[in-house]
Amino acid sequence: MRVALTFDTEFPGRPTSTGVEDRLLEALAECGVTATFFLQGRWARANPEQARRIAAAGHRLGNHSNFHAPMNGLDDGMLRYDIRRAEETIRETTGADPRPWFRCPFGTGADDAGLIDALAERGYRHVGWHVEAYEWDQGATVEGVSGAIIAGAVAHGDGAVVLLHPWPDPVAPALPRIVTELRNAGATFVRLDALDLPPGLDPIGGPRPALRGATAR
Repeated sequence: MRVALTFDTEFPGRPTSTGVEDRLLEALAECGVTATFFLQGRWARANPEQARRIAAAGHRLGNHSNFHAPMNGLDDGMLRYDIRRAEETIRETTGADPRPWFRCPFGTGADDAGLIDALAERGYRHVGWHVEAYEWDQGATVEGVSGAIIAGAVAHGDGAVVLLHPWPDPVAPALPRIVTELRNAGATFVRLDALDLPPGLDPIGGPRPALRGATAR
C-alpha cells in the first residue's frame, strides 16, 4: 500500500508558532519519509531559505499558485500570470521544476475543464487528495489528526494521497504515529512522482465543505 503525504505550503490562516516548517522537516527526516510540497509563490519569495531546505531534503515540489486565490475566480490573463509567477519563483528560489504537479487552492476550480486545459498548456495537471484531517481547524489535536490520516489512508488503500499543511501545530508531532501505524499496516511512503496516478481529474479532492472555525487553506 503506497501513501503519498502532500503539504500545501502557504501563508497560514491565523497566527501560528514560529519554526513549524522546520519542525515538520525534522519529523519527516526522523521518520525517513519523503513527501511532496506544493509551494505558494508568494510564500516561497517570503521564505526562500525554508523553501530551499524543503527541496534540499529530497522532497518533491509542486505549484500551489502565486496568490492562493480560488483559481476559477481569475480571468484568463490573471490565471496564466498566477501559474507562471509561482513557477518562476519556485525555480529561482529552489532550482527545482514544480511541473507537472499543481494543486488548486481549496480544491476550487479543479472540476473546471477550462482551468484544467489552462494548466495543461503550462505543463501541469491538478492533483487533489483522498484523505485530509482538517488540521487547520483551531480545535485540531495531535490525536485527532493522526487518527484521521491513519483511518483515511487505510480505508482508501493503495495510492492514497494525503493532504496536510506545514503550519498547524499538531502536524509535526502527529507524524511519528501516522508513519508508524501505517507502516505496521503495510504502507510505504512515496512522493507523487512514484504513484501511477490515473489521468484526468482523479483525485480531485474538493471543493471543500463548509469551514469549521478556521480559514481553510
